[in-house]
Amino acid sequence: MFKGRQFDQSVILLCVRWYLAYTLSLRDLEEMMAERGIAVDHTTIHRWTVRFAPLLLERFNRRKRTVGGKWHFDETYIKVRGQWMHLYRAIDSVGDTVEFWFSEQRDLPSAKRFFKKALARHGRPDRVVIDGSQTNLEAIISCDTTNRLQVRPRAG
Repeated sequence: MFKGRQFDQSVILLCVRWYLAYTLSLRDLEEMMAERGIAVDHTTIHRWTVRFAPLLLERFNRRKRTVGGKWHFDETYIKVRGQWMHLYRAIDSVGDTVEFWFSEQRDLPSAKRFFKKALARHGRPDRVVIDGSQTNLEAIISCDTTNRLQVRPRAG
C-alpha cells in the first residue's frame, strides 16, 4: 500500500490519523511535522488522506468484531449542525453500535431504509428489541419477509 512513497509509512499513517481523529488543519499538521524535522507540504497530507483513508477504513472494518445476535433498535430526536434530525440506531447486546441513520422524517420509509442498511451490512440478527413504536415493528416485518423475526408481546 505504501510502496514507492517518498515518506515512511509511519509518517503517512500518523498524519492521516491525526487529520481524521482531531480537529487539525492540514497546515497545522504541516507545522507539527516541521517541528519534528519532517518537511511535508499540506497538499501532500491532503493527498494521503484522500488516498489512504478509504483503504484504512476497509481494513479496519475487516478486522472489526462481528456484532451480536441481539439488537436494540430505537430512534431519537437530536440537533445536528443546528438542525433537528431523527437518529435511528441499532445497538448490540454488548453496547456496540451496529448501525445508525439520520433522517429528517420519522416515518415508515426512513425506518425501512435504516433497517435494510443494517441487514445488508451485518446480516440478520437472532432477535430485535424495539420500543413500542408500531412504525419500527412494521419496518422490521416488511424488511425481513423471508425469515420472520420472532415477534413477542411485551411483558408489561
